[in-house]
Amino acid sequence: VTMVESGGGSVQAGESLRLSCAASTWAVTKYCMGWFRQSPGQTREAVASIASDGTVGYADSVKGRFTISKDTVGNILYLQMNNLNPEDTAMYYCAADFGGKFCDTVSVRGFVKGATYDMTYWGGGTTVTVSS
Repeated sequence: VTMVESGGGSVQAGESLRLSCAASTWAVTKYCMGWFRQSPGQTREAVASIASDGTVGYADSVKGRFTISKDTVGNILYLQMNNLNPEDTAMYYCAADFGGKFCDTVSVRGFVKGATYDMTYWGGGTTVTVSS
């Protein structure tokens, strides 16, 4: 299984971007999936999740601005990012968890800063840069 992100770029604060994650097999988008990001010098953090039943979750830092969705026919995961700010600058990764533990964990505990998750597959990342 391969997962390839696209849609990153350089924008001004307040602007929007939509990230896409294309999966090589139809099965991937039917599982628990998530978007993560890593800023220079920081640990990778989860920002959004979408479970197999479509239940979504968000880190507090992006809630109300980011929207995760998936196209199970086209095997694509999306992250719509609105009202971007410089703190959103990072490499963004999509990931799939066939076991579902990631989605279960964040639904119960929320998105804990510094938490790590054992995902099944990762994409290679796409860069988002937001200038003020």
